[in-house]
Amino acid sequence: MTDRTVNLNIPVLTRVEGEGALDLGIENGAISELRLRIFEPPRLFEKFLEGRGYLEVPDMVARICGICPVAYQMSAVQALESVLGIEPTPWIRAMRRLFYCGEWIESHSLHIHLLAAPDFLGFANAIDMAGKHPDIVRRGLRLQEAGNAIIRFLGGRSVHPVGVRVGGFWHAPAMNAAAKLREELEALLPEAEALALWTATLPLPDEAQDFECVSLGHAGEYPITQGRIVSSKGLDIDIAEFGREFQESHAPHSTALHCHHRGQDYLVGPLSRINLNLDQLPTPTSKLLEACGMRFPSYNIFHSIVARALEIHAALVEAIRLLDAYAPTDTPYLEAAPRSGVGFGASEAPRGILWHRYELDETGSIISARIVPPTSQNQARIEADLRTSLNRFGLDQPEAKIRHHAETVIRNYDPCISCATHFLKLNIRKKA
Repeated sequence: MTDRTVNLNIPVLTRVEGEGALDLGIENGAISELRLRIFEPPRLFEKFLEGRGYLEVPDMVARICGICPVAYQMSAVQALESVLGIEPTPWIRAMRRLFYCGEWIESHSLHIHLLAAPDFLGFANAIDMAGKHPDIVRRGLRLQEAGNAIIRFLGGRSVHPVGVRVGGFWHAPAMNAAAKLREELEALLPEAEALALWTATLPLPDEAQDFECVSLGHAGEYPITQGRIVSSKGLDIDIAEFGREFQESHAPHSTALHCHHRGQDYLVGPLSRINLNLDQLPTPTSKLLEACGMRFPSYNIFHSIVARALEIHAALVEAIRLLDAYAPTDTPYLEAAPRSGVGFGASEAPRGILWHRYELDETGSIISARIVPPTSQNQARIEADLRTSLNRFGLDQPEAKIRHHAETVIRNYDPCISCATHFLKLNIRKKA
């Protein structure tokens, strides 16, 4: 492979949400060209929202992603309520956090068992892995279903839930339903502990890199539904300042936008959250982290699978705590009169910060919408990681091994390519 150019077109369709491919040029033993091509068509969700009433937004944005609809709903209602002057009650805040815990549990469980673990154990897919490790896969599916059960508890259904509205939830679940759910989650805590310990034993590559971690930070709690935007390089800003600090741009080879912080790639997601919020983990999860024998902060992206397992445990602990204090309320939502203004929302989707901006007119209709999902924020970091990791891996390896390593790197980020494809006005200058 040295002393010549080799063009590898590496598909990344399997075990990744969306359509894409990696174009890799190798010349004289080094990468001369690397392009992670995302060629899903623009989905135009922001344009769909224009002219719609604010009450329609939560159900519409839930359709952006079947895996993390809660994230889209929570960032949206936060932004819209900031315009309307709604201050959620303690009950609404607690239930939103519980709702979000369900999404973290189901999404992380799916990623660990169906997408990432087969890479580290040498299996082509989860079905093959289940043949040798059936108990591990069954445990993962039980945890995933527990997350779905939390989402159904408040959302009415686990896929594209319909229980959310601007101002809160359409109804408050019954006390007996909460008690039953709490009992089910309590029974799964030992399984979540075992999962985290198991991920720490996987043969993960030892490969640290230098990158900026970005996440929400919120005093007194592990960040899920709210907070300021912080980073490992000292950033600490209000979410309204996101557009000033972070810049999206169009890469000619991709329909997914690339986002940079002051011109540099950065990481969002579970590894960044744990790196920046170690002191906010629930005490049982902190003890579990010590038992795993791994050191955080970590700048080895392959440790993301352990971070996801720890967040499953943290979300279970938090969900049980919230259900312990649960009581139905007669005011599951608050009303507000429509008014014009601009609002911002940010929450921590399983894959990282999900940022929304909405402008409303005096009738409460959407004038403009902007949604920045975590996958587009990680796009530049994925490409930088691929370049570094593949060079370290060795480009004289057989093409099949290079392909598998590249796919493994990409899957570390759990990219939801469909969610990241947006319409961007593209200005082209042509010389006569």
